[in-house]
Amino acid sequence: MRKKIFNIIQIGNKDDLPSRMFDIGITVVILLNIIVTFLETFKELSELMTVFRIIEGLTVIVFCIEYILRLVTADYLYPQDSKVKSRLHFLVSFDGVVDLLTILPFVFLSGFIAFRILRIVRIFHLFRINSKYDSFNVIKLVLHERWKQIGSSLVIIFIIMLAASLGMYSVEHTENPGFENAFSGMWWSVSALLTVGYGDIYPITVIGKIMGIITAFAGVGLVAIPTGIISAGFVEQYRLNSEADRLHADVEKIGEIVLAPGHEFIGKNVIELKEKYGCSVYMVVREELTLLATDNLKLKENDIVVIRSERLVKANVTKKKK
Repeated sequence: MRKKIFNIIQIGNKDDLPSRMFDIGITVVILLNIIVTFLETFKELSELMTVFRIIEGLTVIVFCIEYILRLVTADYLYPQDSKVKSRLHFLVSFDGVVDLLTILPFVFLSGFIAFRILRIVRIFHLFRINSKYDSFNVIKLVLHERWKQIGSSLVIIFIIMLAASLGMYSVEHTENPGFENAFSGMWWSVSALLTVGYGDIYPITVIGKIMGIITAFAGVGLVAIPTGIISAGFVEQYRLNSEADRLHADVEKIGEIVLAPGHEFIGKNVIELKEKYGCSVYMVVREELTLLATDNLKLKENDIVVIRSERLVKANVTKKKK
């Protein structure tokens, strides 16, 4: 029974009706819970607050049941661990933490109610959207491959923030009550480097304004560093995926042609095949030799030509069938 429950709530098999119904049902419950949480903030709907609380309570009960079932079947999710260790593994996993954070605010910790929005991420996880090349996997892969460069750039940004905060505090604190300590300078440097500033703290001295201009210009360049690294990672990953797809498509169009006596390719060079037929020759097998398909290589009788051309390969396959 536990194995069957695990297959329903974890595997997400679209061909299995109970699993599919569970995915759809839990998605509806997640959306309903988030919508009700959103509507509760409107004073105009105060008369419906009791209904909202009832719906919220019912959805949280569903979350509790799901959480318990996932916890009980965690040993199937982590078969390499013992039952106790697998349950602990689930408790600290992303899904386990998200599930817990969506339940606790209903009982206490009401300030953490915003964490329920994390359930939206679970919707994509449940449906396994494009599991091979989905956006979440791409983001995870890019961050994993570029974490050193991103970390280095963040360290540089932090150093500049610290230097700007201390520098601004040094020149402003005697005449500007807004810079009462170094942390005030840190708040100003963060808002200046990462945004255009909030306006609650700003320099009033000439030196402070000059430092503010330099800090603002530095922020434009520094913040672009991690953004560029991540963007380059996405472009590279997209290129690799595109090349993989194109390679798979090319393999389907590759075939071999045996140059039987009288074949039209006999006596022609590889470059002639490319110009006349628009095909690419990869290699030529001649008796016991495998020859590299250079442009000037002349084809002979009984050669086996490994070629890429959708039209020629299809024609050759048709001849073989006949």
